[in-house]
Amino acid sequence: MHIDLPSGIRIEYVTDGPADGPPIVLVMGLGMQLVAWPPGLVDGLVSRGFRVVRFDNRDIGLSTRVPGTRPVDMRRAAVKAMLRLPVRPPYTLEDMAGDTVGLMDALGIGRAHVVGVSMGGMIAQVLAAGWPQRVRSLCSVMSSSGALRFNFHFTPATRALLTPPPRDADEAALLDHMERVWMLIGSPGLQPAREALRARLSASMRRAYNPAGVARQMLAIMASGDRRKLLRRISAPTLVVHGEVDPLVPIGAGRDTAANVPGAVFRPVPGMGHDLPEALLPTLVGLIADHCEQAG
Repeated sequence: MHIDLPSGIRIEYVTDGPADGPPIVLVMGLGMQLVAWPPGLVDGLVSRGFRVVRFDNRDIGLSTRVPGTRPVDMRRAAVKAMLRLPVRPPYTLEDMAGDTVGLMDALGIGRAHVVGVSMGGMIAQVLAAGWPQRVRSLCSVMSSSGALRFNFHFTPATRALLTPPPRDADEAALLDHMERVWMLIGSPGLQPAREALRARLSASMRRAYNPAGVARQMLAIMASGDRRKLLRRISAPTLVVHGEVDPLVPIGAGRDTAANVPGAVFRPVPGMGHDLPEALLPTLVGLIADHCEQAG
């Protein structure tokens, strides 16, 4: 299903659970489609009585692809951001938060629990600060405040994320690239079997593939800069969840996020990297559902 926002952006979305259940809006991370939310997490939240809304962010999946002017040099943009030089994206995290509010409007959702992972956590932070009347509670997962000291760790995981696949790569080569990135950022020892992982990545790629959109989303992240002043404006009950062994966004970024949101609770998850592994879904469902219920 999709809706067309007044801005001209089309958003593809899926809802699960009872129509009258408390709504939870899930905001996915960089380059990831709504199908990247593990069924076990969605089903777990539905079993707790929530109405779960998932969607493709703009420039990803079946949502609007924003026209780009020229190919993005990600390494150059990263250096500019690190030196605090202007990075000019075609859209911002604020625009993406506005897309989320527009989807809520279209679905008749006045207030929702908002859960964002990675870039989605950043969008959720912006949403909670800029539209406080729309956010019943916030859950920021494996994300950051944008503080410079946590943004630029040139680890193998970071280098893999900033390196695009060859332009002339066939499907097998693209899958090899995606698998490499996934294995570098994921939870050690908790990855799915190789065949299952490649099948999941292949299904996602065949549904939609837009590497230029991923690059433009990355520019939006880089342009966002340090959001700590913004975080201090958040009034919604906030839970910050972070993997203890995240190789992409260090756990210190999660602690820093929680330290800058008034009253936020920080919950580290042992064994968790920069993904949502099947073995940890019961833990994550419990943390999120308990937090939302307590927020009321």
